[in-house]
Amino acid sequence: MSRYPKGYRKPTDSCDGCLAWGNFSGRLCPACYMFGRSHATAVCAGCCRRTQPLKWDYCRLCWCQARLGTQAAIDRSAAEADVRARLNAARHHQLFFMGMHHRNGSASAPRRRGGRRGAPRKPPPAPAWRPNADRRQLPLFAQIPRDYSRLALADADLASPWLAWAKYLAHRLAETRGWGRNIRFAVNRGLALVLTGYVEGDVIRHTEIFAPLRALDLPVGHTITVLDEMGIFEDDSEPSFERWLAERLEGLAPGIRSEAERWTRVLRDGGPRSLPRREGTVWLYLNRVRPALLEWSNPYDHLREVTRDDVLTYIKTLHGHQRHDQLVALRSLFTWAKRNGLIFRNPTSRIKVGQYEYAVLQPLVPEQVDRSAAAATTPATRLILALGAVHAARVAQIANLMLDDLDIGNRRLTIAGRVRPLDDLTLKLLLDWLEHRRNRWPSTANLHLLINNQTATKASRASNHWISAAMRGQDATLERLRVDRQLEEALTHGPDPLHLAEVFGLDEKTAMRYADSARALLHQAAEQPLQ
Repeated sequence: MSRYPKGYRKPTDSCDGCLAWGNFSGRLCPACYMFGRSHATAVCAGCCRRTQPLKWDYCRLCWCQARLGTQAAIDRSAAEADVRARLNAARHHQLFFMGMHHRNGSASAPRRRGGRRGAPRKPPPAPAWRPNADRRQLPLFAQIPRDYSRLALADADLASPWLAWAKYLAHRLAETRGWGRNIRFAVNRGLALVLTGYVEGDVIRHTEIFAPLRALDLPVGHTITVLDEMGIFEDDSEPSFERWLAERLEGLAPGIRSEAERWTRVLRDGGPRSLPRREGTVWLYLNRVRPALLEWSNPYDHLREVTRDDVLTYIKTLHGHQRHDQLVALRSLFTWAKRNGLIFRNPTSRIKVGQYEYAVLQPLVPEQVDRSAAAATTPATRLILALGAVHAARVAQIANLMLDDLDIGNRRLTIAGRVRPLDDLTLKLLLDWLEHRRNRWPSTANLHLLINNQTATKASRASNHWISAAMRGQDATLERLRVDRQLEEALTHGPDPLHLAEVFGLDEKTAMRYADSARALLHQAAEQPLQ
Protein backbone atom coordinates (compact mmCIF):
# COMPACT_ATOMS: atom_id res chain seq x y z
CA MET A 1 0.00 0.00 0.00
CA SER A 2 1.32 3.45 -0.89
CA ARG A 3 2.54 5.68 1.93
CA TYR A 4 0.79 8.67 0.32
CA PRO A 5 -2.99 9.22 0.07
CA LYS A 6 -4.77 8.74 -3.23
CA GLY A 7 -4.36 11.70 -5.55
CA TYR A 8 -1.31 13.02 -3.64
CA ARG A 9 1.70 13.98 -5.76
CA LYS A 10 5.03 13.52 -3.99
CA PRO A 11 7.15 16.69 -4.23
CA THR A 12 10.68 16.77 -5.64
CA ASP A 13 13.05 15.31 -3.04
CA SER A 14 16.52 13.83 -2.58
CA CYS A 15 17.17 10.08 -2.54
CA ASP A 16 18.08 8.55 0.82
CA GLY A 17 20.68 6.34 -0.87
CA CYS A 18 22.66 8.41 -3.39
CA LEU A 19 21.33 11.85 -2.30
CA ALA A 20 20.34 12.58 -5.93
CA TRP A 21 17.66 15.27 -6.42
CA GLY A 22 14.67 14.44 -8.64
CA ASN A 23 11.09 13.25 -9.00
CA PHE A 24 10.47 9.69 -7.83
CA SER A 25 8.08 7.79 -5.56
CA GLY A 26 9.13 6.47 -2.17
CA ARG A 27 12.41 7.10 -0.37
CA LEU A 28 14.82 5.80 -3.03
CA CYS A 29 15.38 6.63 -6.68
CA PRO A 30 14.86 3.71 -9.13
CA ALA A 31 18.62 3.07 -9.47
CA CYS A 32 19.16 2.81 -5.70
CA TYR A 33 16.07 0.65 -5.36
CA MET A 34 17.40 -1.88 -7.88
CA PHE A 35 20.89 -1.65 -6.34
CA GLY A 36 19.47 -2.54 -2.93
CA ARG A 37 17.61 -5.60 -4.21
CA SER A 38 20.82 -7.37 -5.22
CA HIS A 39 23.22 -6.28 -2.45
CA ALA A 40 23.28 -6.79 1.30
CA THR A 41 23.03 -3.87 3.74
CA ALA A 42 25.96 -2.99 6.02
CA VAL A 43 28.13 -0.03 7.05
CA CYS A 44 29.83 1.64 4.08
CA ALA A 45 33.64 1.94 4.20
CA GLY A 46 33.37 5.50 2.79
CA CYS A 47 30.90 8.44 2.84
CA CYS A 48 30.86 8.87 6.65
CA ARG A 49 30.15 5.17 7.26
CA ARG A 50 26.45 5.18 6.37
CA THR A 51 24.37 1.99 6.59
CA GLN A 52 23.52 1.24 2.97
CA PRO A 53 23.44 -1.68 0.49
CA LEU A 54 27.09 -2.40 -0.34
CA LYS A 55 29.03 -3.75 -3.28
CA TRP A 56 32.60 -4.61 -2.25
CA ASP A 57 32.10 -2.69 1.03
CA TYR A 58 31.02 0.56 -0.72
CA CYS A 59 27.55 2.05 -1.29
CA ARG A 60 26.18 3.27 -4.60
CA LEU A 61 27.07 6.92 -3.84
CA CYS A 62 30.75 5.95 -3.53
CA TRP A 63 30.55 3.95 -6.74
CA CYS A 64 29.06 6.94 -8.57
CA GLN A 65 31.92 9.13 -7.33
CA ALA A 66 34.50 6.55 -8.39
CA ARG A 67 32.90 6.30 -11.82
CA LEU A 68 32.91 10.09 -12.14
CA GLY A 69 36.63 10.20 -11.38
CA THR A 70 37.29 7.44 -13.89
CA GLN A 71 35.39 9.21 -16.68
CA ALA A 72 37.29 12.44 -15.93
CA ALA A 73 40.65 10.76 -16.39
CA ILE A 74 42.57 12.27 -19.29
CA ASP A 75 45.45 9.87 -19.74
CA ARG A 76 43.39 6.68 -20.17
CA SER A 77 39.91 5.66 -21.25
CA ALA A 78 37.04 4.53 -19.02
CA ALA A 79 37.44 0.94 -20.15
CA GLU A 80 41.08 0.87 -19.02
CA ALA A 81 40.66 2.72 -15.73
CA ASP A 82 40.39 0.72 -12.52
CA VAL A 83 37.22 1.89 -10.78
CA ARG A 84 37.88 -0.11 -7.65
CA ALA A 85 41.23 1.61 -7.12
CA ARG A 86 39.42 4.97 -6.96
CA LEU A 87 36.99 3.88 -4.24
CA ASN A 88 39.60 4.27 -1.49
CA ALA A 89 40.80 7.57 -2.98
CA ALA A 90 37.34 9.22 -2.79
CA ARG A 91 37.39 11.91 -0.05
CA HIS A 92 34.36 13.91 -1.19
CA HIS A 93 31.17 13.30 -3.17
CA GLN A 94 29.80 15.35 -6.06
CA LEU A 95 26.01 15.57 -5.75
CA PHE A 96 23.97 15.19 -8.94
CA PHE A 97 20.44 15.19 -10.28
CA MET A 98 18.72 11.84 -10.63
CA GLY A 99 19.54 10.18 -13.95
CA MET A 100 22.03 12.88 -15.02
CA HIS A 101 25.35 11.15 -14.32
CA HIS A 102 24.85 8.63 -17.17
CA ARG A 103 24.02 11.15 -19.91
CA ASN A 104 26.21 11.06 -23.00
CA GLY A 105 27.13 14.71 -22.64
CA SER A 106 28.35 14.47 -19.03
CA ALA A 107 31.70 12.94 -20.02
CA SER A 108 32.85 12.49 -23.56
CA ALA A 109 33.84 8.87 -24.03
CA PRO A 110 36.22 8.18 -26.88
CA ARG A 111 34.43 7.64 -30.18
CA ARG A 112 35.32 4.43 -31.95
CA ARG A 113 35.21 3.65 -35.64
CA GLY A 114 31.62 3.64 -36.87
CA GLY A 115 30.53 6.46 -34.56
CA ARG A 116 29.50 4.35 -31.54
CA ARG A 117 30.64 5.52 -28.10
CA GLY A 118 31.75 3.41 -25.17
CA ALA A 119 33.36 0.01 -24.90
CA PRO A 120 33.39 -2.32 -27.93
CA ARG A 121 30.74 -4.98 -28.23
CA LYS A 122 31.46 -8.26 -26.52
CA PRO A 123 32.29 -11.05 -28.96
CA PRO A 124 29.79 -13.91 -29.22
CA PRO A 125 30.53 -16.94 -27.04
CA ALA A 126 32.74 -19.60 -28.49
CA PRO A 127 30.95 -22.65 -29.90
CA ALA A 128 30.39 -25.25 -27.21
CA TRP A 129 28.69 -28.62 -27.03
CA ARG A 130 27.39 -30.97 -24.38
CA PRO A 131 30.21 -31.91 -21.98
CA ASN A 132 31.63 -35.38 -22.35
CA ALA A 133 29.93 -37.80 -19.95
CA ASP A 134 32.83 -40.27 -19.86
CA ARG A 135 34.62 -41.03 -16.61
CA ARG A 136 31.94 -39.64 -14.34
CA GLN A 137 30.91 -40.86 -10.90
CA LEU A 138 27.60 -42.69 -11.08
CA PRO A 139 25.06 -41.47 -8.49
CA LEU A 140 24.55 -43.78 -5.53
CA PHE A 141 21.24 -42.26 -4.45
CA ALA A 142 18.35 -40.45 -6.12
CA GLN A 143 18.79 -36.77 -6.82
CA ILE A 144 18.22 -34.66 -3.72
CA PRO A 145 16.15 -31.48 -4.31
CA ARG A 146 18.39 -28.42 -4.42
CA ASP A 147 17.76 -25.12 -2.67
CA TYR A 148 18.80 -22.54 -5.25
CA SER A 149 17.81 -19.70 -2.96
CA ARG A 150 20.99 -20.34 -0.93
CA LEU A 151 23.18 -19.62 -3.95
CA ALA A 152 24.40 -16.12 -4.76
CA LEU A 153 25.41 -14.75 -8.11
CA ALA A 154 28.84 -13.91 -6.68
CA ASP A 155 29.41 -17.63 -5.95
CA ALA A 156 28.48 -18.82 -9.45
CA ASP A 157 30.85 -21.23 -11.17
CA LEU A 158 31.69 -19.30 -14.34
CA ALA A 159 34.17 -21.94 -15.53
CA SER A 160 31.62 -24.75 -15.70
CA PRO A 161 31.51 -26.47 -19.13
CA TRP A 162 27.73 -26.78 -18.73
CA LEU A 163 27.51 -22.99 -18.40
CA ALA A 164 29.66 -22.53 -21.53
CA TRP A 165 27.33 -24.80 -23.48
CA ALA A 166 24.26 -23.03 -22.06
CA LYS A 167 25.61 -19.59 -23.01
CA TYR A 168 26.26 -20.75 -26.56
CA LEU A 169 22.72 -22.12 -26.86
CA ALA A 170 21.33 -18.91 -25.32
CA HIS A 171 23.25 -16.86 -27.90
CA ARG A 172 21.79 -18.93 -30.76
CA LEU A 173 18.26 -18.63 -29.37
CA ALA A 174 18.72 -14.89 -28.88
CA GLU A 175 19.77 -14.48 -32.51
CA THR A 176 16.82 -16.46 -33.85
CA ARG A 177 14.17 -15.01 -31.53
CA GLY A 178 15.34 -11.41 -31.32
CA TRP A 179 16.22 -11.19 -27.61
CA GLY A 180 17.51 -7.78 -26.63
CA ARG A 181 20.70 -7.00 -24.76
CA ASN A 182 19.02 -6.83 -21.36
CA ILE A 183 17.31 -10.19 -21.83
CA ARG A 184 20.57 -11.83 -22.93
CA PHE A 185 22.42 -10.48 -19.90
CA ALA A 186 19.68 -11.57 -17.49
CA VAL A 187 19.43 -15.06 -19.04
CA ASN A 188 23.19 -15.57 -18.68
CA ARG A 189 22.96 -14.57 -15.01
CA GLY A 190 20.12 -17.01 -14.45
CA LEU A 191 22.01 -19.82 -16.18
CA ALA A 192 25.10 -19.13 -14.09
CA LEU A 193 22.99 -19.45 -10.95
CA VAL A 194 21.12 -22.68 -11.73
CA LEU A 195 24.05 -24.50 -13.41
CA THR A 196 26.49 -23.98 -10.53
CA GLY A 197 27.31 -27.43 -9.19
CA TYR A 198 25.42 -29.23 -11.96
CA VAL A 199 26.59 -32.74 -12.82
CA GLU A 200 25.63 -35.14 -15.58
CA GLY A 201 22.29 -36.85 -14.91
CA ASP A 202 20.76 -34.15 -12.70
CA VAL A 203 17.40 -32.66 -13.57
CA ILE A 204 16.52 -29.00 -12.97
CA ARG A 205 12.87 -28.69 -11.96
CA HIS A 206 10.51 -25.76 -12.38
CA THR A 207 9.44 -25.68 -8.74
CA GLU A 208 13.07 -25.42 -7.59
CA ILE A 209 14.19 -22.49 -9.75
CA PHE A 210 11.02 -20.40 -10.15
CA ALA A 211 11.11 -18.59 -6.79
CA PRO A 212 14.91 -17.92 -6.69
CA LEU A 213 14.95 -16.52 -10.25
CA ARG A 214 11.86 -14.42 -9.67
CA ALA A 215 13.34 -13.01 -6.44
CA LEU A 216 16.34 -11.74 -8.45
CA ASP A 217 14.12 -10.33 -11.24
CA LEU A 218 15.61 -12.78 -13.75
CA PRO A 219 13.50 -14.00 -16.71
CA VAL A 220 12.20 -17.42 -15.74
CA GLY A 221 10.62 -18.25 -19.10
CA HIS A 222 13.66 -17.45 -21.22
CA THR A 223 15.97 -19.32 -18.84
CA ILE A 224 13.68 -22.35 -18.98
CA THR A 225 13.77 -22.20 -22.78
CA VAL A 226 17.56 -22.64 -22.74
CA LEU A 227 17.45 -25.40 -20.12
CA ASP A 228 14.78 -27.23 -22.11
CA GLU A 229 16.95 -26.93 -25.23
CA MET A 230 19.74 -28.58 -23.22
CA GLY A 231 17.42 -31.45 -22.26
CA ILE A 232 18.00 -31.10 -18.51
CA PHE A 233 14.73 -29.41 -17.49
CA GLU A 234 11.59 -30.97 -16.03
CA ASP A 235 8.33 -29.03 -15.78
CA ASP A 236 6.79 -30.24 -12.53
CA SER A 237 4.57 -27.18 -12.01
CA GLU A 238 0.89 -27.74 -11.37
CA PRO A 239 -1.21 -27.03 -14.49
CA SER A 240 -3.68 -24.18 -14.22
CA PHE A 241 -6.51 -26.57 -15.13
CA GLU A 242 -5.84 -28.64 -12.01
CA ARG A 243 -5.98 -25.59 -9.74
CA TRP A 244 -9.17 -24.38 -11.40
CA LEU A 245 -10.80 -27.82 -11.13
CA ALA A 246 -9.99 -28.15 -7.42
CA GLU A 247 -11.46 -24.69 -6.81
CA ARG A 248 -14.66 -25.40 -8.77
CA LEU A 249 -15.26 -28.73 -6.98
CA GLU A 250 -14.81 -27.20 -3.54
CA GLY A 251 -17.93 -27.56 -1.35
CA LEU A 252 -19.44 -30.58 -3.13
CA ALA A 253 -20.29 -33.83 -1.36
CA PRO A 254 -17.48 -36.41 -1.70
CA GLY A 255 -19.50 -38.75 -3.93
CA ILE A 256 -20.80 -35.99 -6.17
CA ARG A 257 -17.35 -34.40 -6.29
CA SER A 258 -15.61 -37.55 -7.53
CA GLU A 259 -18.25 -38.18 -10.21
CA ALA A 260 -18.22 -34.55 -11.38
CA GLU A 261 -14.42 -34.64 -11.55
CA ARG A 262 -14.43 -37.81 -13.69
CA TRP A 263 -17.02 -36.26 -16.03
CA THR A 264 -14.98 -33.06 -16.36
CA ARG A 265 -11.80 -34.97 -17.19
CA VAL A 266 -13.63 -37.05 -19.82
CA LEU A 267 -14.90 -33.82 -21.39
CA ARG A 268 -11.36 -32.45 -21.51
CA ASP A 269 -9.38 -35.56 -22.46
CA GLY A 270 -12.03 -37.58 -24.28
CA GLY A 271 -12.91 -41.23 -23.78
CA PRO A 272 -13.58 -44.48 -25.64
CA ARG A 273 -16.92 -43.14 -26.91
CA SER A 274 -16.43 -39.37 -26.80
CA LEU A 275 -14.12 -36.83 -28.37
CA PRO A 276 -12.21 -34.26 -26.25
CA ARG A 277 -13.77 -30.82 -25.97
CA ARG A 278 -12.03 -27.49 -25.98
CA GLU A 279 -10.92 -26.28 -22.56
CA GLY A 280 -13.25 -23.27 -22.76
CA THR A 281 -16.22 -25.60 -23.30
CA VAL A 282 -15.18 -27.68 -20.28
CA TRP A 283 -15.07 -24.54 -18.13
CA LEU A 284 -18.55 -23.49 -19.26
CA TYR A 285 -20.11 -26.91 -18.61
CA LEU A 286 -18.70 -27.30 -15.10
CA ASN A 287 -19.58 -23.71 -14.18
CA ARG A 288 -23.15 -24.29 -15.33
CA VAL A 289 -23.75 -27.50 -13.35
CA ARG A 290 -21.96 -26.29 -10.20
CA PRO A 291 -24.92 -24.34 -8.67
CA ALA A 292 -27.18 -27.39 -8.99
CA LEU A 293 -24.54 -29.74 -7.59
CA LEU A 294 -23.96 -27.42 -4.62
CA GLU A 295 -27.68 -27.43 -3.87
CA TRP A 296 -27.92 -31.22 -4.10
CA SER A 297 -24.78 -31.75 -2.00
CA ASN A 298 -26.70 -30.81 1.16
CA PRO A 299 -29.28 -33.66 1.18
CA TYR A 300 -27.45 -36.18 -1.07
CA ASP A 301 -24.05 -37.86 -1.24
CA HIS A 302 -24.15 -39.29 -4.78
CA LEU A 303 -25.63 -38.42 -8.15
CA ARG A 304 -27.73 -41.61 -8.09
CA GLU A 305 -29.87 -40.04 -5.35
CA VAL A 306 -30.94 -37.11 -7.54
CA THR A 307 -34.48 -37.62 -8.89
CA ARG A 308 -36.45 -36.16 -11.76
CA ASP A 309 -38.46 -34.03 -9.32
CA ASP A 310 -35.22 -32.52 -7.98
CA VAL A 311 -34.20 -31.48 -11.50
CA LEU A 312 -37.67 -30.03 -12.25
CA THR A 313 -37.73 -28.13 -8.96
CA TYR A 314 -34.32 -26.64 -9.66
CA ILE A 315 -34.94 -25.56 -13.25
CA LYS A 316 -38.21 -23.85 -12.28
CA THR A 317 -36.09 -21.13 -10.72
CA LEU A 318 -34.27 -20.50 -14.03
CA HIS A 319 -35.42 -18.59 -17.08
CA GLY A 320 -34.27 -17.81 -20.60
CA HIS A 321 -30.78 -18.72 -21.71
CA GLN A 322 -29.77 -19.53 -18.12
CA ARG A 323 -32.32 -22.37 -18.01
CA HIS A 324 -31.28 -23.55 -21.47
CA ASP A 325 -27.54 -23.57 -20.75
CA GLN A 326 -27.73 -25.25 -17.34
CA LEU A 327 -30.16 -27.91 -18.51
CA VAL A 328 -27.92 -28.79 -21.48
CA ALA A 329 -24.93 -29.17 -19.13
CA LEU A 330 -26.95 -31.27 -16.63
CA ARG A 331 -28.12 -33.57 -19.42
CA SER A 332 -24.50 -34.06 -20.47
CA LEU A 333 -23.47 -34.97 -16.91
CA PHE A 334 -26.30 -37.43 -16.23
CA THR A 335 -26.08 -39.01 -19.71
CA TRP A 336 -22.41 -39.73 -19.10
CA ALA A 337 -23.15 -41.10 -15.62
CA LYS A 338 -25.90 -43.41 -16.98
CA ARG A 339 -23.67 -44.66 -19.80
CA ASN A 340 -20.89 -45.55 -17.30
CA GLY A 341 -23.23 -47.26 -14.80
CA LEU A 342 -22.94 -44.64 -12.05
CA ILE A 343 -26.72 -44.04 -11.85
CA PHE A 344 -29.72 -46.30 -12.46
CA ARG A 345 -31.93 -43.77 -14.28
CA ASN A 346 -31.25 -40.49 -16.03
CA PRO A 347 -33.31 -37.85 -14.16
CA THR A 348 -33.02 -35.36 -17.06
CA SER A 349 -34.50 -37.62 -19.74
CA ARG A 350 -37.73 -36.43 -21.40
CA ILE A 351 -37.21 -32.91 -19.99
CA LYS A 352 -37.36 -30.69 -23.05
CA VAL A 353 -34.71 -28.10 -23.35
CA GLY A 354 -36.85 -26.04 -25.70
CA GLN A 355 -35.93 -23.96 -28.70
CA TYR A 356 -33.89 -20.92 -27.72
CA GLU A 357 -35.51 -17.80 -29.12
CA TYR A 358 -32.88 -15.33 -30.26
CA ALA A 359 -33.66 -11.65 -30.14
CA VAL A 360 -33.49 -9.56 -33.28
CA LEU A 361 -29.95 -8.27 -33.78
CA GLN A 362 -29.76 -4.49 -33.70
CA PRO A 363 -27.26 -2.38 -35.68
CA LEU A 364 -24.90 0.02 -33.94
CA VAL A 365 -25.53 3.74 -34.12
CA PRO A 366 -22.80 5.98 -35.64
CA GLU A 367 -22.02 7.61 -32.27
CA GLN A 368 -21.08 4.25 -30.75
CA VAL A 369 -18.75 3.42 -33.64
CA ASP A 370 -17.17 6.90 -33.47
CA ARG A 371 -16.37 6.49 -29.77
CA SER A 372 -14.66 3.16 -30.43
CA ALA A 373 -12.71 4.67 -33.32
CA ALA A 374 -11.56 7.50 -31.05
CA ALA A 375 -10.36 4.94 -28.47
CA ALA A 376 -8.04 3.34 -31.05
CA THR A 377 -4.95 5.53 -30.67
CA THR A 378 -2.10 3.19 -31.65
CA PRO A 379 -1.26 1.49 -34.96
CA ALA A 380 -2.08 -1.92 -33.48
CA THR A 381 -5.51 -0.93 -32.12
CA ARG A 382 -6.44 0.84 -35.36
CA LEU A 383 -5.64 -2.29 -37.34
CA ILE A 384 -7.54 -4.48 -34.86
CA LEU A 385 -10.55 -2.17 -35.16
CA ALA A 386 -10.47 -2.40 -38.97
CA LEU A 387 -10.18 -6.19 -38.95
CA GLY A 388 -13.20 -6.46 -36.69
CA ALA A 389 -15.37 -3.74 -38.23
CA VAL A 390 -14.54 -4.26 -41.92
CA HIS A 391 -13.66 -7.94 -42.21
CA ALA A 392 -15.79 -9.27 -39.31
CA ALA A 393 -12.85 -11.16 -37.80
CA ARG A 394 -13.16 -12.70 -34.36
CA VAL A 395 -10.68 -11.87 -31.59
CA ALA A 396 -8.96 -15.27 -31.79
CA GLN A 397 -8.77 -15.05 -35.58
CA ILE A 398 -7.06 -11.65 -35.33
CA ALA A 399 -4.57 -13.00 -32.81
CA ASN A 400 -3.75 -16.00 -35.03
CA LEU A 401 -3.01 -13.95 -38.15
CA MET A 402 0.48 -14.63 -39.52
CA LEU A 403 2.71 -12.54 -41.75
CA ASP A 404 2.27 -15.18 -44.45
CA ASP A 405 -1.47 -14.42 -44.45
CA LEU A 406 -0.71 -11.05 -46.06
CA ASP A 407 -0.40 -10.64 -49.80
CA ILE A 408 0.05 -6.91 -50.15
CA GLY A 409 1.07 -7.10 -53.80
CA ASN A 410 -2.22 -8.75 -54.77
CA ARG A 411 -4.15 -6.94 -52.02
CA ARG A 412 -5.29 -10.15 -50.36
CA LEU A 413 -5.71 -11.12 -46.70
CA THR A 414 -6.36 -14.65 -45.45
CA ILE A 415 -8.47 -14.85 -42.28
CA ALA A 416 -9.18 -18.30 -40.84
CA GLY A 417 -8.39 -19.91 -44.20
CA ARG A 418 -10.70 -17.61 -46.20
CA VAL A 419 -9.10 -15.19 -48.66
CA ARG A 420 -10.53 -11.68 -48.56
CA PRO A 421 -9.74 -8.60 -50.68
CA LEU A 422 -7.92 -5.75 -48.97
CA ASP A 423 -9.75 -2.43 -49.04
CA ASP A 424 -7.89 0.88 -49.05
CA LEU A 425 -8.44 1.60 -45.34
CA THR A 426 -7.23 -1.79 -44.13
CA LEU A 427 -4.26 -1.67 -46.50
CA LYS A 428 -3.18 1.73 -45.15
CA LEU A 429 -3.52 0.58 -41.53
CA LEU A 430 -1.60 -2.61 -42.32
CA LEU A 431 1.30 -0.66 -43.80
CA ASP A 432 1.33 1.72 -40.81
CA TRP A 433 1.44 -1.21 -38.39
CA LEU A 434 4.18 -3.03 -40.32
CA GLU A 435 6.29 0.14 -40.30
CA HIS A 436 5.73 0.56 -36.55
CA ARG A 437 6.50 -3.12 -35.95
CA ARG A 438 9.76 -2.89 -37.94
CA ASN A 439 10.91 0.19 -36.01
CA ARG A 440 9.81 -1.05 -32.59
CA TRP A 441 11.03 -4.67 -32.79
CA PRO A 442 13.57 -4.84 -35.62
CA SER A 443 15.07 -8.16 -34.46
CA THR A 444 11.91 -10.08 -33.60
CA ALA A 445 11.49 -13.56 -35.06
CA ASN A 446 7.80 -13.89 -34.19
CA LEU A 447 5.84 -14.59 -37.37
CA HIS A 448 2.48 -13.48 -35.98
CA LEU A 449 1.14 -10.27 -37.48
CA LEU A 450 0.27 -8.63 -34.16
CA ILE A 451 2.90 -8.75 -31.43
CA ASN A 452 3.61 -6.82 -28.23
CA ASN A 453 6.41 -6.50 -25.68
CA GLN A 454 5.67 -9.93 -24.22
CA THR A 455 5.46 -11.89 -27.48
CA ALA A 456 8.15 -10.07 -29.50
CA THR A 457 10.86 -12.28 -27.97
CA LYS A 458 8.80 -15.48 -28.26
CA ALA A 459 7.01 -17.44 -30.96
CA SER A 460 3.54 -17.39 -29.40
CA ARG A 461 0.61 -15.20 -30.37
CA ALA A 462 -0.80 -12.26 -28.42
CA SER A 463 -3.56 -13.01 -25.94
CA ASN A 464 -7.25 -12.40 -26.61
CA HIS A 465 -7.27 -10.06 -23.63
CA TRP A 466 -4.62 -7.82 -25.23
CA ILE A 467 -6.36 -7.85 -28.61
CA SER A 468 -9.70 -6.68 -27.19
CA ALA A 469 -8.31 -4.39 -24.46
CA ALA A 470 -8.68 -1.11 -26.38
CA MET A 471 -12.39 -1.66 -27.13
CA ARG A 472 -13.26 -3.02 -23.71
CA GLY A 473 -15.80 -0.80 -21.95
CA GLN A 474 -17.08 0.70 -25.20
CA ASP A 475 -20.59 0.16 -26.52
CA ALA A 476 -19.11 -0.98 -29.82
CA THR A 477 -16.77 -3.77 -28.68
CA LEU A 478 -14.92 -5.94 -31.18
CA GLU A 479 -17.61 -8.61 -30.94
CA ARG A 480 -20.42 -6.11 -31.52
CA LEU A 481 -18.51 -4.55 -34.43
CA ARG A 482 -18.19 -8.00 -35.98
CA VAL A 483 -21.91 -8.66 -35.56
CA ASP A 484 -22.76 -5.23 -36.93
CA ARG A 485 -20.62 -5.82 -40.03
CA GLN A 486 -22.37 -9.11 -40.84
CA LEU A 487 -25.77 -7.59 -40.17
CA GLU A 488 -24.90 -4.67 -42.45
CA GLU A 489 -24.04 -7.15 -45.22
CA ALA A 490 -27.43 -8.81 -44.79
CA LEU A 491 -29.24 -5.45 -44.89
CA THR A 492 -27.32 -4.20 -47.92
CA HIS A 493 -27.34 -7.30 -50.15
CA GLY A 494 -30.59 -8.78 -48.91
CA PRO A 495 -31.31 -11.41 -46.22
CA ASP A 496 -29.74 -14.28 -48.14
CA PRO A 497 -28.17 -16.94 -45.85
CA LEU A 498 -26.16 -18.43 -48.72
CA HIS A 499 -24.55 -15.08 -49.48
CA LEU A 500 -23.62 -14.56 -45.80
CA ALA A 501 -22.18 -18.06 -45.50
CA GLU A 502 -20.09 -17.53 -48.62
CA VAL A 503 -18.75 -14.09 -47.63
CA PHE A 504 -18.02 -14.68 -43.92
CA GLY A 505 -17.77 -18.48 -43.71
CA LEU A 506 -20.76 -18.81 -41.34
CA ASP A 507 -22.54 -22.08 -40.67
CA GLU A 508 -26.12 -22.45 -41.83
CA LYS A 509 -27.80 -21.75 -38.47
CA THR A 510 -25.80 -18.56 -37.84
CA ALA A 511 -26.38 -17.35 -41.40
CA MET A 512 -30.13 -17.95 -41.04
CA ARG A 513 -30.17 -16.01 -37.77
CA TYR A 514 -28.58 -12.97 -39.43
CA ALA A 515 -30.96 -13.27 -42.36
CA ASP A 516 -33.98 -13.42 -40.03
CA SER A 517 -32.78 -10.35 -38.12
CA ALA A 518 -32.21 -8.42 -41.37
CA ARG A 519 -35.63 -9.42 -42.65
CA ALA A 520 -37.26 -8.22 -39.43
CA LEU A 521 -35.39 -4.90 -39.52
CA LEU A 522 -36.32 -4.32 -43.16
CA HIS A 523 -39.96 -5.12 -42.37
CA GLN A 524 -39.94 -2.65 -39.46
CA ALA A 525 -38.40 0.05 -41.67
CA ALA A 526 -41.06 -0.53 -44.34
CA GLU A 527 -43.86 -0.07 -41.80
CA GLN A 528 -42.46 3.24 -40.54
CA PRO A 529 -44.55 6.23 -41.78
CA LEU A 530 -42.81 8.69 -44.07
CA GLN A 531 -41.79 11.91 -42.34
